[in-house]
Amino acid sequence: MDVEALRRDTPGIQHRIHLNSAGSSLMPTPVIEAVERHFRLEAHIGGYEAHDEALADIEQSYADVAELLGTSADRVAMTEHATQSFVAAISAIRFEPGDVIVTTRHDYVSNQIQYLSLADRFGVEVVRVPDAAEGGVDLHAMEETIHRRRPKLVAVTQIPTNSGLVQDVDAIGTMCRGRDILYLVDGCQSVGQMPVDVERMGCDFFSATSRKFLRGPRGAGFLYVSDRVLQRGLEPLFPDLRGADWIDADLYQPAPDAKRFETWEFAWALVLGTGAAARYATEVGLERIQERARALAEGLRDRLPEIPGARVLDQGPVLGATVTASFDGRNPVDLVTALRKRRINTSSQTRIDAVIDYDAKGVDGALRMSPHYFNTEADLDALLDGLREIVS
Repeated sequence: MDVEALRRDTPGIQHRIHLNSAGSSLMPTPVIEAVERHFRLEAHIGGYEAHDEALADIEQSYADVAELLGTSADRVAMTEHATQSFVAAISAIRFEPGDVIVTTRHDYVSNQIQYLSLADRFGVEVVRVPDAAEGGVDLHAMEETIHRRRPKLVAVTQIPTNSGLVQDVDAIGTMCRGRDILYLVDGCQSVGQMPVDVERMGCDFFSATSRKFLRGPRGAGFLYVSDRVLQRGLEPLFPDLRGADWIDADLYQPAPDAKRFETWEFAWALVLGTGAAARYATEVGLERIQERARALAEGLRDRLPEIPGARVLDQGPVLGATVTASFDGRNPVDLVTALRKRRINTSSQTRIDAVIDYDAKGVDGALRMSPHYFNTEADLDALLDGLREIVS
């Protein structure tokens, strides 16, 4: 991997050290150019006309995202963000009182809130499978729960927003397929930092965003939809004229492919940026991206305990490129502010971002540091030096 060439492709690092790819990464030049080019086209000829002129490039964006996920373009829906993808997917399932959703203790905060909303509105039961001793969901307990409870849906976040934990979503997919149970994976943090193969994963839905490790623009996301979902006739609760055709006064017909999960209004510049980001990641190589990003994160975990009062919080048999730590007597929000003054980007989380996990760890929040493949050891040195100055 030619890191220097990749850094030259990343204008943002000329101004600061960016260790916040778990929040929103830095776009490479081809992504920036794709977005700017279409916005300029809209400004010069009009939004509808620009869309028509860019149709071939838009179709290529679907193909590039599909290649990234290991599927075909007709199984990809473009959305405004990962939460919209997740909501569209979960709304397609006709929940009834007594239905069971099986999930983990580490699912993303918005997902957890939505499960609770379903429980309140439809009488759905939410079952969280316990963790294994080494961290992450206990796969034996997951299989037993699926077998015993026969859930209508199993929903798992592959990499939580509050931890470096990487859940074994492939193993859970095998359990769900074997019992013909719908399976939804939140890949918001995983896509772009590691290889993703939705067919091998065995999921029915895979929701993701463009802005994180994929290095695409904010305000864009996508959703993978399996053959089984379409064969069962599942569709979102509120389709519109892009997702369905109104064919009679009291009759509509859903789109035959994943586009039934889309809505009509899009920022097509961001769709093109998402396609460019997927293409860029594929060209760099997801295996190489994963190897470098994880090595940087592991080096950071090894060195953080050198700072007085620092405690690394990540637990699990497999850890990704997000590093979380608490610092005795220090508010993580204040640490983020202090680091930004030194031109170092990180992010913070508080208890309400991960109530179950942070309560179990006995902390009120965490500083989140997420190196990516364009970062260097010198970036980590600067972060650690800055933290030493701040806490001392």
